[in-house]
Amino acid sequence: MGRRRATGTGRRRSRGPVIVVCVTLSLCLLVTGGVFYLVGRVSDALNEWSPPAGQTAEPQAGTIETPPHDQLTGPPDRSELTAAAADPDASGEPGADERHTPEPTAPRAEGAWVERVAEATTIPSRALEGYASAQLVMAEDQPSCQLSWPTLAGIGMVESIHGTYAGGELGPDGTTTVDIIGIPLDGTNNTRAIPDTDGGRYDGDTEWDRAIGPMQFIPTTWGRWGASLEGGDPDPHNIDDAALAAARYLCAEGRDLTDAADWEAAILEYNRSREYVNDVLAYAHAYADASA
Repeated sequence: MGRRRATGTGRRRSRGPVIVVCVTLSLCLLVTGGVFYLVGRVSDALNEWSPPAGQTAEPQAGTIETPPHDQLTGPPDRSELTAAAADPDASGEPGADERHTPEPTAPRAEGAWVERVAEATTIPSRALEGYASAQLVMAEDQPSCQLSWPTLAGIGMVESIHGTYAGGELGPDGTTTVDIIGIPLDGTNNTRAIPDTDGGRYDGDTEWDRAIGPMQFIPTTWGRWGASLEGGDPDPHNIDDAALAAARYLCAEGRDLTDAADWEAAILEYNRSREYVNDVLAYAHAYADASA
């Protein structure tokens, strides 16, 4: 009988830890179940969320609302602009003992026009001045191209948000306060591998080329089409020079940019992406419409 009591006590003792384990497991299951329930509720709430009826997303700061891509069938109508009057002091009578050759001045849009259109389109005025100057130059140098500033503005928006992508802005002289340098063109991230061609002169990379400046030229393309609005060494980080280079590039091969096929071919030459063409087209239309 002593052995039976001893056995009974042993059983009670052996059941003690089992009870504790069972209680602990039960509590864990309850807590875990509660967590799964809450996660499920949060997940369901997120999946079922939708913006309040009647509200639409506003375009981000510094951008403009664009028309739907499927409503656009060709480039916008050519946008005319008002050129600034020539400086009367730029040419004058030479003195008695000297010849006078007035320095050529870069064409610029009228200040009042820039101010009005910049406000209407949200394009920074200094960027708009660069796009407009390129149109004025091409109107003289290659009038058959009929390039219009909204196309350049569309490219500038998509490429660098008009020179502000890296967190900087365009200075008074049109140069970005922070250099805009693209990713290495090393064959990754859907890029074509382009080993360094400029010794890092423009992009700071001696291994791979990178797109540079507010209009995002690769160094080899810049080397061919780069042009300076004011004369001197063209600078890809200056919006005047970059916009003029882009204009020359788009107008190559005798293109007429009021023709839908020529316009599309020009933008595809700039970037071989259908999505890119659609985005530039949408912004070009939005800017042209807002400035009218």
